[in-house]
Amino acid sequence: MNNSQSASYNAGQAKGQAEEKSNQLMDKASQAAASAQETAQQAGQQIKAGAQGVADAAKDATGMNK
Repeated sequence: MNNSQSASYNAGQAKGQAEEKSNQLMDKASQAAASAQETAQQAGQQIKAGAQGVADAAKDATGMNK
């Protein structure tokens, strides 16, 4: 193998490794985004439940819940 072929082979190897690393990073980013979305949904549900509790307490206190 001459120098040109060796350089071309090495460039191909580097490109393949860079693509694999890029794919791994994209997978991690996708997983992080999904986790953040799930966390936000859970937080939203907790806030909604808390607000409903406050509303029910206010109705009870004012007699509007009968």
